[in-house]
Amino acid sequence: MNKRIIITGSDGLIGSAFRRMKVPSNVEFTFLNRSHADLRSFTQTLECFKSFSPDAIIHLAAKVGGIGANSSQPGTFFHDNILINTNVLEAARQLKVKKLVSFLSTCVFPNQTKFPMTGNQLHDGIPHESNFGYAHAKRMLEVQARAYRKEFGCSFVNVVGTNLYGPNDNFNLKDGHAVASLIHKIYLAKKNGQPLSVWGTGKPLREFVFADDVAKITYWALENYDDEEPLMMSSGVESSIKDLVGVIADKFNFKEKIIWDDSKQDGQLRKPSDDSKLKKLYPDMKFTNLAQGIEKTVAWFEEHYPNIRN
Repeated sequence: MNKRIIITGSDGLIGSAFRRMKVPSNVEFTFLNRSHADLRSFTQTLECFKSFSPDAIIHLAAKVGGIGANSSQPGTFFHDNILINTNVLEAARQLKVKKLVSFLSTCVFPNQTKFPMTGNQLHDGIPHESNFGYAHAKRMLEVQARAYRKEFGCSFVNVVGTNLYGPNDNFNLKDGHAVASLIHKIYLAKKNGQPLSVWGTGKPLREFVFADDVAKITYWALENYDDEEPLMMSSGVESSIKDLVGVIADKFNFKEKIIWDDSKQDGQLRKPSDDSKLKKLYPDMKFTNLAQGIEKTVAWFEEHYPNIRN
C-alpha cells in the first residue's frame, strides 16, 4: 500500500533536500508550495490537503526572514506564522492524518538559556527581542501539537534544526544563514580579486548541520518518533566561524587576504544543543562532516549562480 506524505514549504532549504532523498518505492512525496494554497487561509489549506489525501505531513512552511525583517515586521511574522501553523495542524486533525512532523528552530529558544539546549527548555524564558514575533508564533506550534496530542490523541511531533546549510539555501548577503552568506561573500571576493572582511573574531562555535542530514532525521522521526518533547537534530560537533571560513575559502581556492573585523560583535560564544536523545534513539545516524557538506554546497552554488535564492 502506497504512503503519501505531504511536504509543506517544499521550495526551501530542507524541502529541496527531501527532493533529493531516496525513499522506498511505496512512499510518495507530494511537494506543496505557495502555488498550491495560501496556508494562512484555513479553507485553502483544508481543501488542498483533502485533495491529496495524505497519510502524513512534514510541515516546513513558515514566513522567515533575517534580523532586519524580523525587527521591523514583528506583527506580520507573528500573524502569518500563527495562521500557517494553526491551519496546518487543524486541517491535519480534521482529516485524521496519521502523523505530522513540524519544524522548529533554535532561534525560538529563550535569549538566556542553559546549555546544552534541550527540547524541554523552549518556554523557559523570553526569546531575543530581534525576532520575538516569529519566535512566539513558532512556540505556539509546539503548544498546539502538545494540546492536540492530549485532547485528540494526534501523533503530532516537533523537531529542531541547528545552524542549517546546504544547496538551495538563501544566499542573501545580509539576511542569509551564516554558511550561505559567507559562501556568497567569498565567491564575490574571489571574482573581484578583493580581500574578504568577516565580522568578529571568528572565535564563536556553532553546530553546522547539512540539510540532507536534517531531512533524513526528519523522515526517521516521521516513522519512529512519537514524543511530545521536540527532538534536537544536532551532530554535537562544534566548529568555529574561523574554521568555517577557512573551509569555504579552501573549496573556492580563495587566496586573497581574510580580515577579521573585531570591531563588530561576535555574538554568543557557544550555543550547543543536547544530542544525547537523538544518539540514543537513532544511533545509526551518520552526519556529513563540514568539509564534505561545504564542498557539495559550493558546487551547487557555482553551478546555479546567479539563479540562486537571494
